[in-house]
Amino acid sequence: MARRDYWSRTDDLPTIWGNQWDLLLRQQYFESAGFSSSLGTIIYAILQVVITALNTTVIDRAGRNRLLLLSAIVLVTGSMLAGISFYLKGHGLALDSAPILAVTGMLVYIGSFSAGMGAVPWVLMSEIFPINIKGVAGSLARLVNWSYTFNFLIDWSSYGTFILYAAVNALAILFVVTMVPKTKERTLEQIQAAINA
Repeated sequence: MARRDYWSRTDDLPTIWGNQWDLLLRQQYFESAGFSSSLGTIIYAILQVVITALNTTVIDRAGRNRLLLLSAIVLVTGSMLAGISFYLKGHGLALDSAPILAVTGMLVYIGSFSAGMGAVPWVLMSEIFPINIKGVAGSLARLVNWSYTFNFLIDWSSYGTFILYAAVNALAILFVVTMVPKTKERTLEQIQAAINA
């Protein structure tokens, strides 16, 4: 019972670890990092499409928990790279390296997000919510998901924003390990029985 309660309150986590910020401020991010926003956006889009397409072929074989865990670990890395790059730039250190570090952080981040945290929570939701509330629960989760846009954070501190996202992703690692039910090679009935046990 506790798993279902926790999970239903955290279906909005994909946004908390920074995806909506990324969608809304991508060009500004590349420009402030000192990188071409056009080139950065093209590379970003190609990477996201390729990783998402590959993910559809491995999600069942790899298992949702494994993908979520790997994604959260790499999201911490991508966020830290971006945070470090903005820290260096803000303090006038390694100015030649900061743009490459920022772009690398963004690409690592979006690749990891596309492979795990972007899609897997929505697949899990369809598996763990009972059939009689799936539609309402999914709609409510999407509404809450889009309401957590923390765009003001980048104005607060460009590097602090990414360090905060890294911390949230570190918490996501603990959440996945302790709370997300295992669904690999289990029927919907078996998943529901395990959640209700």
